[in-house]
Amino acid sequence: MSPRSVKLWSGVHTWTSLVCTAFMLLLCVTGLPLIFYDEIGEFVGTRVTPPAMPGVTQRISLDEALAVARRRYPDRVVQFASQDEGSDAAWFVTMTPTPAPTADFRQVVVDARTGAVLPSARIDQGFLWLMERLHVDLFAGLAGKLFLGFMGLLLLLSIASGVLLYAPFMRKLSFGALRPGRLLRWLDLHNLLGIATLAWGLVVGATGVINTLADLAQDRWRATELQPLLAHYQGQPLVAVQEWAPVQRALDAAREHAPGSSISFIAFPGTAFATPHHFGFYLQGATPITGHLHDVVLVDARSAAVTAMPARPWYLTALQLSQPLHFGDYAGLPMKILWTLLDLATIVVLASGLLLWLRRRRPGAAPHGAALAWKGVPR
Repeated sequence: MSPRSVKLWSGVHTWTSLVCTAFMLLLCVTGLPLIFYDEIGEFVGTRVTPPAMPGVTQRISLDEALAVARRRYPDRVVQFASQDEGSDAAWFVTMTPTPAPTADFRQVVVDARTGAVLPSARIDQGFLWLMERLHVDLFAGLAGKLFLGFMGLLLLLSIASGVLLYAPFMRKLSFGALRPGRLLRWLDLHNLLGIATLAWGLVVGATGVINTLADLAQDRWRATELQPLLAHYQGQPLVAVQEWAPVQRALDAAREHAPGSSISFIAFPGTAFATPHHFGFYLQGATPITGHLHDVVLVDARSAAVTAMPARPWYLTALQLSQPLHFGDYAGLPMKILWTLLDLATIVVLASGLLLWLRRRRPGAAPHGAALAWKGVPR
Protein backbone atom coordinates (compact mmCIF):
# COMPACT_ATOMS: atom_id res chain seq x y z
CA MET A 1 0.00 0.00 0.00
CA SER A 2 1.40 3.42 -0.94
CA PRO A 3 2.09 6.04 1.76
CA ARG A 4 -0.73 8.15 0.31
CA SER A 5 -3.21 5.27 0.64
CA VAL A 6 -2.01 4.57 4.17
CA LYS A 7 -2.62 8.21 5.09
CA LEU A 8 -6.09 8.16 3.51
CA TRP A 9 -7.24 4.98 5.22
CA SER A 10 -5.64 6.07 8.49
CA GLY A 11 -7.81 9.18 8.38
CA VAL A 12 -10.92 7.14 7.59
CA HIS A 13 -10.16 4.72 10.43
CA THR A 14 -9.44 7.49 12.93
CA TRP A 15 -12.51 9.61 12.30
CA THR A 16 -15.08 6.87 11.81
CA SER A 17 -13.82 5.31 15.03
CA LEU A 18 -13.92 8.59 16.95
CA VAL A 19 -17.47 9.41 15.88
CA CYS A 20 -18.91 6.04 16.88
CA THR A 21 -16.66 5.06 19.82
CA ALA A 22 -18.76 6.49 22.66
CA PHE A 23 -21.93 4.87 21.34
CA MET A 24 -20.19 1.58 20.59
CA LEU A 25 -18.83 1.52 24.14
CA LEU A 26 -22.36 2.10 25.41
CA LEU A 27 -23.69 -0.73 23.23
CA CYS A 28 -20.93 -3.12 24.32
CA VAL A 29 -21.51 -2.37 28.02
CA THR A 30 -25.31 -2.61 27.81
CA GLY A 31 -25.06 -5.67 25.56
CA LEU A 32 -23.14 -7.69 28.17
CA PRO A 33 -26.13 -8.32 30.49
CA LEU A 34 -28.44 -8.78 27.51
CA ILE A 35 -26.38 -11.80 26.42
CA PHE A 36 -27.60 -13.44 29.64
CA TYR A 37 -31.10 -11.95 29.45
CA ASP A 38 -32.88 -15.19 30.40
CA GLU A 39 -30.47 -16.09 33.19
CA ILE A 40 -30.61 -12.63 34.76
CA GLY A 41 -34.37 -12.59 34.27
CA GLU A 42 -34.63 -15.73 36.38
CA PHE A 43 -32.63 -14.01 39.13
CA VAL A 44 -34.54 -10.69 39.17
CA GLY A 45 -37.97 -12.25 38.63
CA THR A 46 -38.90 -11.02 35.17
CA ARG A 47 -38.60 -14.59 33.87
CA VAL A 48 -40.68 -17.12 35.80
CA THR A 49 -40.28 -20.89 35.90
CA PRO A 50 -43.49 -22.60 37.05
CA PRO A 51 -43.05 -25.00 39.99
CA ALA A 52 -42.70 -28.67 39.11
CA MET A 53 -45.93 -30.66 39.45
CA PRO A 54 -45.12 -34.29 38.53
CA GLY A 55 -48.05 -36.27 37.21
CA VAL A 56 -50.26 -33.24 36.58
CA THR A 57 -51.43 -33.22 32.95
CA GLN A 58 -54.56 -31.07 32.95
CA ARG A 59 -54.37 -27.62 31.36
CA ILE A 60 -56.76 -24.69 31.52
CA SER A 61 -57.85 -23.18 28.23
CA LEU A 62 -56.23 -20.05 26.84
CA ASP A 63 -59.51 -18.19 27.39
CA GLU A 64 -59.40 -19.05 31.10
CA ALA A 65 -55.79 -17.86 31.34
CA LEU A 66 -56.71 -14.55 29.66
CA ALA A 67 -59.66 -14.13 32.02
CA VAL A 68 -57.28 -14.51 34.99
CA ALA A 69 -55.01 -11.83 33.56
CA ARG A 70 -57.94 -9.44 32.95
CA ARG A 71 -59.11 -9.83 36.53
CA ARG A 72 -55.63 -8.88 37.66
CA TYR A 73 -55.62 -5.71 35.49
CA PRO A 74 -59.25 -4.91 34.59
CA ASP A 75 -58.30 -1.47 33.21
CA ARG A 76 -55.89 -2.93 30.63
CA VAL A 77 -56.17 -4.97 27.45
CA VAL A 78 -54.35 -8.10 26.38
CA GLN A 79 -51.65 -7.31 23.83
CA PHE A 80 -49.57 -10.50 23.69
CA ALA A 81 -49.51 -14.01 25.14
CA SER A 82 -46.77 -16.61 24.95
CA GLN A 83 -45.37 -19.77 26.49
CA ASP A 84 -41.80 -20.81 27.16
CA GLU A 85 -40.21 -22.86 24.40
CA GLY A 86 -40.84 -26.54 25.02
CA SER A 87 -43.18 -25.94 27.97
CA ASP A 88 -46.92 -25.39 28.27
CA ALA A 89 -46.93 -25.04 32.06
CA ALA A 90 -47.61 -21.28 32.06
CA TRP A 91 -49.04 -18.48 29.95
CA PHE A 92 -47.16 -15.16 29.93
CA VAL A 93 -49.78 -12.48 29.24
CA THR A 94 -48.75 -8.90 28.44
CA MET A 95 -51.28 -6.22 29.42
CA THR A 96 -51.21 -2.61 28.16
CA PRO A 97 -53.47 0.46 28.51
CA THR A 98 -54.50 0.25 24.82
CA PRO A 99 -53.73 -2.09 21.91
CA ALA A 100 -51.47 0.56 20.34
CA PRO A 101 -47.66 0.20 20.68
CA THR A 102 -46.50 1.37 24.09
CA ALA A 103 -43.69 0.98 26.62
CA ASP A 104 -46.20 0.64 29.51
CA PHE A 105 -46.36 -3.12 30.05
CA ARG A 106 -47.64 -5.33 32.84
CA GLN A 107 -46.93 -9.06 32.74
CA VAL A 108 -49.24 -11.64 34.28
CA VAL A 109 -47.88 -15.18 34.51
CA VAL A 110 -50.74 -17.66 34.74
CA ASP A 111 -50.08 -21.26 35.74
CA ALA A 112 -51.66 -23.24 32.89
CA ARG A 113 -52.29 -26.21 35.21
CA THR A 114 -54.03 -24.49 38.12
CA GLY A 115 -54.98 -21.00 36.87
CA ALA A 116 -53.00 -19.41 39.70
CA VAL A 117 -51.10 -16.16 39.16
CA LEU A 118 -47.37 -16.75 39.61
CA PRO A 119 -45.32 -13.93 41.18
CA SER A 120 -43.23 -11.96 38.68
CA ALA A 121 -41.41 -8.64 38.56
CA ARG A 122 -42.48 -5.79 36.30
CA ILE A 123 -40.96 -5.94 32.82
CA ASP A 124 -41.15 -2.18 32.13
CA GLN A 125 -38.65 -1.14 34.79
CA GLY A 126 -35.50 -2.37 36.49
CA PHE A 127 -31.98 -3.19 35.39
CA LEU A 128 -32.69 -5.37 32.34
CA TRP A 129 -35.35 -2.97 31.04
CA LEU A 130 -32.89 -0.05 31.34
CA MET A 131 -30.11 -1.97 29.59
CA GLU A 132 -32.43 -3.06 26.79
CA ARG A 133 -33.85 0.40 26.14
CA LEU A 134 -30.39 1.98 26.04
CA HIS A 135 -29.12 -0.76 23.76
CA VAL A 136 -32.08 -0.73 21.38
CA ASP A 137 -33.08 2.90 20.93
CA LEU A 138 -31.54 5.21 23.59
CA PHE A 139 -35.12 5.93 24.79
CA ALA A 140 -35.71 7.74 21.48
CA GLY A 141 -37.92 5.27 19.58
CA LEU A 142 -37.41 4.83 15.85
CA ALA A 143 -35.11 7.88 15.63
CA GLY A 144 -32.84 6.34 18.26
CA LYS A 145 -32.76 3.01 16.44
CA LEU A 146 -31.85 4.61 13.12
CA PHE A 147 -29.17 6.73 14.80
CA LEU A 148 -27.59 3.63 16.34
CA GLY A 149 -27.83 1.95 12.94
CA PHE A 150 -25.79 4.77 11.43
CA MET A 151 -23.23 4.40 14.23
CA GLY A 152 -23.10 0.70 13.36
CA LEU A 153 -22.32 1.54 9.73
CA LEU A 154 -19.46 3.77 10.89
CA LEU A 155 -18.19 0.89 13.02
CA LEU A 156 -18.18 -1.43 9.99
CA LEU A 157 -16.26 1.19 7.99
CA SER A 158 -13.82 1.58 10.87
CA ILE A 159 -13.24 -2.19 10.99
CA ALA A 160 -12.75 -2.40 7.22
CA SER A 161 -10.24 0.47 7.19
CA GLY A 162 -8.44 -1.06 10.18
CA VAL A 163 -8.02 -4.31 8.26
CA LEU A 164 -6.49 -2.44 5.32
CA LEU A 165 -4.03 -0.71 7.66
CA TYR A 166 -3.12 -3.90 9.52
CA ALA A 167 -1.00 -5.43 6.74
CA PRO A 168 1.44 -2.50 6.30
CA PHE A 169 1.56 -2.02 10.07
CA MET A 170 2.56 -5.66 10.68
CA ARG A 171 5.11 -5.79 7.87
CA LYS A 172 8.10 -5.74 10.25
CA LEU A 173 6.44 -7.02 13.41
CA SER A 174 5.72 -10.52 14.68
CA PHE A 175 2.08 -11.36 15.29
CA GLY A 176 1.17 -10.68 18.89
CA ALA A 177 4.28 -8.63 19.64
CA LEU A 178 3.90 -6.02 22.41
CA ARG A 179 6.76 -3.52 22.19
CA PRO A 180 8.17 -1.69 25.23
CA GLY A 181 6.80 1.73 26.05
CA ARG A 182 3.32 2.48 27.37
CA LEU A 183 1.95 4.07 24.21
CA LEU A 184 3.47 1.49 21.86
CA ARG A 185 2.18 -1.33 24.06
CA TRP A 186 -1.35 0.08 23.93
CA LEU A 187 -1.06 0.50 20.17
CA ASP A 188 0.08 -3.11 19.71
CA LEU A 189 -2.67 -4.38 22.03
CA HIS A 190 -5.25 -2.32 20.14
CA ASN A 191 -4.18 -3.86 16.83
CA LEU A 192 -3.88 -7.39 18.21
CA LEU A 193 -7.31 -7.44 19.80
CA GLY A 194 -8.78 -5.62 16.83
CA ILE A 195 -7.69 -8.29 14.37
CA ALA A 196 -8.59 -11.09 16.82
CA THR A 197 -12.17 -9.81 17.15
CA LEU A 198 -12.49 -8.94 13.46
CA ALA A 199 -15.01 -11.60 12.47
CA TRP A 200 -17.08 -11.13 15.61
CA GLY A 201 -17.11 -7.35 15.19
CA LEU A 202 -18.32 -7.66 11.60
CA VAL A 203 -21.05 -10.16 12.55
CA VAL A 204 -22.33 -8.24 15.57
CA GLY A 205 -22.03 -4.88 13.80
CA ALA A 206 -23.86 -6.05 10.68
CA THR A 207 -26.63 -7.84 12.63
CA GLY A 208 -26.96 -4.79 14.88
CA VAL A 209 -27.51 -2.55 11.86
CA ILE A 210 -30.12 -4.98 10.53
CA ASN A 211 -31.90 -5.03 13.89
CA THR A 212 -32.26 -1.25 13.91
CA LEU A 213 -34.38 -1.57 10.76
CA ALA A 214 -36.91 -3.90 12.43
CA ASP A 215 -39.72 -1.31 12.64
CA LEU A 216 -39.29 -0.28 9.01
CA ALA A 217 -39.20 -3.93 7.92
CA GLN A 218 -42.42 -4.68 9.80
CA ASP A 219 -44.11 -1.63 8.27
CA ARG A 220 -43.10 -2.71 4.77
CA TRP A 221 -44.33 -6.25 5.41
CA ARG A 222 -47.70 -4.98 6.60
CA ALA A 223 -48.02 -2.72 3.56
CA THR A 224 -46.90 -5.19 0.89
CA GLU A 225 -47.85 -8.63 2.23
CA LEU A 226 -50.60 -8.05 4.77
CA GLN A 227 -52.82 -5.32 3.38
CA PRO A 228 -53.67 -7.09 0.08
CA LEU A 229 -55.03 -10.00 2.14
CA LEU A 230 -57.33 -7.74 4.16
CA ALA A 231 -59.36 -6.09 1.40
CA HIS A 232 -62.49 -7.86 2.65
CA TYR A 233 -62.15 -6.12 6.04
CA GLN A 234 -61.67 -2.56 4.78
CA GLY A 235 -63.84 -0.07 6.64
CA GLN A 236 -64.75 -2.47 9.44
CA PRO A 237 -64.07 -1.32 13.03
CA LEU A 238 -61.78 -2.99 15.53
CA VAL A 239 -63.26 -6.24 16.82
CA ALA A 240 -64.11 -5.61 20.47
CA VAL A 241 -63.19 -8.15 23.14
CA GLN A 242 -66.86 -8.97 23.66
CA GLU A 243 -67.06 -10.05 20.00
CA TRP A 244 -64.08 -12.39 20.08
CA ALA A 245 -64.59 -16.04 19.29
CA PRO A 246 -63.06 -18.42 21.86
CA VAL A 247 -59.32 -17.79 21.61
CA GLN A 248 -58.54 -21.42 22.34
CA ARG A 249 -60.55 -22.40 19.25
CA ALA A 250 -58.58 -19.87 17.20
CA LEU A 251 -55.32 -21.28 18.59
CA ASP A 252 -56.34 -24.81 17.66
CA ALA A 253 -57.21 -23.64 14.13
CA ALA A 254 -53.78 -22.02 13.72
CA ARG A 255 -51.99 -25.15 14.93
CA GLU A 256 -54.01 -27.31 12.57
CA HIS A 257 -53.16 -24.98 9.68
CA ALA A 258 -49.40 -25.31 10.34
CA PRO A 259 -48.77 -28.78 11.82
CA GLY A 260 -45.35 -29.38 13.29
CA SER A 261 -44.91 -25.78 14.38
CA SER A 262 -45.03 -24.39 17.90
CA ILE A 263 -46.42 -21.10 19.15
CA SER A 264 -43.86 -18.34 19.64
CA PHE A 265 -46.37 -15.68 20.68
CA ILE A 266 -49.92 -14.49 20.04
CA ALA A 267 -50.81 -10.93 19.09
CA PHE A 268 -54.38 -9.75 19.70
CA PRO A 269 -56.64 -7.59 17.51
CA GLY A 270 -55.52 -3.98 17.11
CA THR A 271 -51.93 -4.52 18.21
CA ALA A 272 -48.87 -3.85 16.04
CA PHE A 273 -48.35 -7.53 15.20
CA ALA A 274 -51.96 -8.37 14.36
CA THR A 275 -54.79 -6.55 12.54
CA PRO A 276 -57.94 -4.88 13.88
CA HIS A 277 -59.87 -8.01 12.82
CA HIS A 278 -57.51 -10.92 13.53
CA PHE A 279 -55.54 -12.83 16.08
CA GLY A 280 -51.93 -13.18 14.93
CA PHE A 281 -50.46 -16.56 15.85
CA TYR A 282 -46.68 -16.47 15.34
CA LEU A 283 -45.30 -19.95 14.78
CA GLN A 284 -41.74 -21.27 14.83
CA GLY A 285 -40.08 -24.46 13.65
CA ALA A 286 -38.36 -27.18 15.62
CA THR A 287 -34.74 -26.93 14.37
CA PRO A 288 -32.05 -24.53 15.71
CA ILE A 289 -32.51 -22.38 12.57
CA THR A 290 -36.28 -22.56 11.99
CA GLY A 291 -36.81 -22.10 15.72
CA HIS A 292 -35.85 -18.46 15.17
CA LEU A 293 -38.02 -17.97 12.06
CA HIS A 294 -41.60 -16.83 12.62
CA ASP A 295 -44.56 -17.27 10.31
CA VAL A 296 -47.90 -15.74 11.20
CA VAL A 297 -51.30 -17.37 10.83
CA LEU A 298 -54.09 -14.78 10.79
CA VAL A 299 -57.29 -16.09 12.36
CA ASP A 300 -60.55 -14.13 12.13
CA ALA A 301 -61.31 -12.80 15.61
CA ARG A 302 -65.09 -13.27 15.19
CA SER A 303 -65.30 -16.66 13.51
CA ALA A 304 -61.98 -18.31 14.57
CA ALA A 305 -61.47 -19.31 10.93
CA VAL A 306 -58.02 -19.08 9.36
CA THR A 307 -57.86 -16.13 6.95
CA ALA A 308 -54.32 -16.39 5.63
CA MET A 309 -50.70 -17.25 6.31
CA PRO A 310 -48.79 -14.38 4.65
CA ALA A 311 -45.45 -15.15 3.03
CA ARG A 312 -42.33 -14.22 4.98
CA PRO A 313 -40.19 -12.03 2.69
CA TRP A 314 -36.40 -12.25 2.56
CA TYR A 315 -35.84 -9.12 4.65
CA LEU A 316 -37.86 -10.51 7.57
CA THR A 317 -35.92 -13.77 7.31
CA ALA A 318 -32.66 -11.78 7.53
CA LEU A 319 -34.01 -9.81 10.48
CA GLN A 320 -35.22 -12.85 12.40
CA LEU A 321 -31.96 -14.74 11.88
CA SER A 322 -29.85 -11.72 12.85
CA GLN A 323 -31.56 -11.08 16.19
CA PRO A 324 -30.39 -14.23 18.04
CA LEU A 325 -27.00 -14.14 16.30
CA HIS A 326 -26.46 -10.60 17.58
CA PHE A 327 -26.70 -11.82 21.19
CA GLY A 328 -25.09 -15.25 20.72
CA ASP A 329 -28.36 -17.10 21.27
CA TYR A 330 -27.84 -20.04 18.91
CA ALA A 331 -25.76 -22.55 20.86
CA GLY A 332 -26.63 -22.13 24.52
CA LEU A 333 -24.30 -21.14 27.34
CA PRO A 334 -20.93 -21.86 25.60
CA MET A 335 -21.71 -19.41 22.80
CA LYS A 336 -22.92 -16.83 25.31
CA ILE A 337 -19.62 -17.10 27.20
CA LEU A 338 -17.69 -16.72 23.93
CA TRP A 339 -19.80 -13.66 23.04
CA THR A 340 -19.02 -12.18 26.47
CA LEU A 341 -15.25 -12.61 26.07
CA LEU A 342 -15.33 -11.07 22.60
CA ASP A 343 -17.48 -8.21 23.86
CA LEU A 344 -14.97 -7.47 26.64
CA ALA A 345 -12.10 -7.59 24.14
CA THR A 346 -13.97 -5.12 21.92
CA ILE A 347 -14.40 -2.75 24.86
CA VAL A 348 -10.59 -2.80 25.27
CA VAL A 349 -10.16 -2.11 21.52
CA LEU A 350 -12.52 0.86 21.64
CA ALA A 351 -11.10 2.30 24.85
CA SER A 352 -7.48 1.87 23.74
CA GLY A 353 -8.22 3.53 20.39
CA LEU A 354 -9.67 6.53 22.19
CA LEU A 355 -6.71 6.62 24.60
CA LEU A 356 -4.22 6.54 21.72
CA TRP A 357 -5.95 9.40 19.94
CA LEU A 358 -6.07 11.54 23.09
CA ARG A 359 -2.39 10.89 23.85
CA ARG A 360 -1.47 11.66 20.26
CA ARG A 361 -3.26 15.03 20.52
CA ARG A 362 -1.13 16.07 23.52
CA PRO A 363 1.97 17.96 22.34
CA GLY A 364 5.17 16.11 23.18
CA ALA A 365 3.33 13.17 24.79
CA ALA A 366 4.18 10.57 22.14
CA PRO A 367 7.72 9.61 21.09
CA HIS A 368 8.57 9.86 17.43
CA GLY A 369 8.43 6.09 16.92
CA ALA A 370 4.94 5.88 18.36
CA ALA A 371 3.72 8.64 16.08
CA LEU A 372 5.06 6.76 13.05
CA ALA A 373 3.47 3.52 14.24
CA TRP A 374 0.11 5.30 14.62
CA LYS A 375 0.29 6.24 10.96
CA GLY A 376 0.72 2.61 9.98
CA VAL A 377 4.51 2.65 9.52
CA PRO A 378 6.35 0.35 11.99
CA ARG A 379 9.34 1.83 13.70
